[in-house]
Amino acid sequence: MANIKALTGNDAASYAMKQINPDVVAAYPITPQTAIVEKFSEYVSNGEVDTEMILVESEHSAMSACVGSCAAGARTMTATSSQGLALMWEIMYIAAGLRLPIVMTIVNRALSAPLNIHCDHSDTMGARDSGWIHLFCENAQEVYDTVIQAVRIAEHPDVQLPVSINMDGFIISHEVENVEVYDDSRVKNFVGEFKPRVSLLDVNKPVTVGPIDLQDFYFEHRRQEAEGMRNGLGVIKEIEAAFNKEFGRSYGVVEGYRLEDAEVAIVGLGSTMGTLRSIIDEARSAGKKAGFLKIRSFRPIPRDEIIAALKNMKAVAVLDRADALNAVCGPLLMDIRSVLYGNLDVPTVNYIYGLGGRDILTADLNMVIDDLLNIVKTKKIKQELTYLGVRE
Repeated sequence: MANIKALTGNDAASYAMKQINPDVVAAYPITPQTAIVEKFSEYVSNGEVDTEMILVESEHSAMSACVGSCAAGARTMTATSSQGLALMWEIMYIAAGLRLPIVMTIVNRALSAPLNIHCDHSDTMGARDSGWIHLFCENAQEVYDTVIQAVRIAEHPDVQLPVSINMDGFIISHEVENVEVYDDSRVKNFVGEFKPRVSLLDVNKPVTVGPIDLQDFYFEHRRQEAEGMRNGLGVIKEIEAAFNKEFGRSYGVVEGYRLEDAEVAIVGLGSTMGTLRSIIDEARSAGKKAGFLKIRSFRPIPRDEIIAALKNMKAVAVLDRADALNAVCGPLLMDIRSVLYGNLDVPTVNYIYGLGGRDILTADLNMVIDDLLNIVKTKKIKQELTYLGVRE
């Protein structure tokens, strides 16, 4: 019988962390992530986990503590948002460069200035090329499942890279949903024991971590890191297949919805893709052949899967909940166009939306579908970049 709990996205992340029972959690509170580490601290205080919880003075210190503990052979987790992620930025590169399988939940929130505590993806997009695997979630169930999978993905010997699990601030993090949770023993068995490559505490096998690395070897080490990211796509699929076999739930590195006979498609990340399901259904009822493609694995980007999903499209719109501020397009469209270049000749347009938590309305999404169908009809793109729902 399924065990269903009413959980927010933050609760789902902390509950998964409790079942994983990591050796170390180093954290600093920031809205809207605070509830994750706050709830986890209750698990620590109540003796439900034997995790060493380190409360630090900043997010920079939190990630620094994670680097130290993971390098010493401890399974390590943390969480953050927005300016907190930005403050970690320097150490995120170090964590990835040292090939440390740290797992971090990111509750996506706008970056200052001006100050805003609500959702967009600017924080993660700022760290998208830091060497971390980035997985985006649509709802609380996916957050719970992905936190569990992320540990095995990060620790896989062919990857050995840190992993972030992204959820939309307040939209997922603070809304209560029904989440199916699994028995503690099953989760623990699925995750397994941490088997670090090296440990700073093993005096019989001394190693040097983070030495100066100049022209003689730096290039090779960066190339190895890139190979770990490249291997990540296959490992994500492998771990998800094992998860599906054990728990009966699968998401894929991408998810197509009603694309089989679609003429146009919308590509995006996160909770908005849940809203799009009903919009696409309504469009289909009106005779509009539309579908969507949800990107779950943003890093590594699933090139072949994106090409296969969009191969029959006559026009594609990409939704970006962040602005790259380059006057051309948003960060997700940059990746999508790079994937399609030389592989598919399909018109692509960009819609930047929802910055600072601005609501995305059903009328806005319907307009995107109509714009795409008009491109198909006229063979012309009127506007490549649109700020959707903004007062101009």
